[in-house]
Amino acid sequence: MRRIRLQKKYDIVYLDPPWDYKGQLQHSKPGTGDTGGAARHYGTLKLSRLKQFPIQTILADDALVFMWVTNPHLDQGIELIKSWGLKYATVAFVWDKTKVNPGFYTMSQCELCIVAKKGKIPRPRGARNIRQLVTHPREQHSKKPDDVRHRIEAMFPEQTKVELFAREKSEGWDCWGNETDSTVELRDHLATMGWEI
Repeated sequence: MRRIRLQKKYDIVYLDPPWDYKGQLQHSKPGTGDTGGAARHYGTLKLSRLKQFPIQTILADDALVFMWVTNPHLDQGIELIKSWGLKYATVAFVWDKTKVNPGFYTMSQCELCIVAKKGKIPRPRGARNIRQLVTHPREQHSKKPDDVRHRIEAMFPEQTKVELFAREKSEGWDCWGNETDSTVELRDHLATMGWEI
C-alpha cells in the first residue's frame, strides 16, 4: 500500500501511548489471563520522550486528541497533553473490562480515554448522543475495544483522522505505528524534529 506523506493536518487524533512502568514486569499467573507487564509485549516510552513528540505539526487548527491513559498514568496523561500545548477537555470514554485485576488500592477494572482540544471542537459535528461507558471484555494485552473508534467516527464522520501507535489498520483512518503497516510515513518527518523511536 502506498504510504501517505505527511501533507495534511488531522482534525482527530487517536492514540494509546506505550506508557512506561519503570521497566516493571508483573508476574504472569497461569490460568488468570494476566499476561504480565507492558514491557513484555512492546517497547515503552518514558513521559519525557513522549513530551517531545511533535504532535502540533500534524494537528489542524481545530482538533481533538483522544488518548488512552492507564489509571496509574492519569496525571502523566494530563501533563503530557498540556506539554503538547493542548487543553484538557474531559474523560471521553470509560472502558469497563468486565474482569478485574489486582490493584494496590481497589480492584482494577476500568481504563480511561481522555480528550484534549486544540482550538475549537471540529465541525461539522455528527452524533451528539454517544455514550461514555464502553463495556467490553479484555482481549489481547493492551488492545482497546474497536467500538471506541466507531463511536469517535459517529461523532466526527467528516473529519480527517489518524491513529498513532496503531496496532492495526482501520477503514477511514490513517495510521502510524511499529506494529502495523503504517499508511502515514512519519519517520523522516519525526527525525527532522529530533524524535525517533
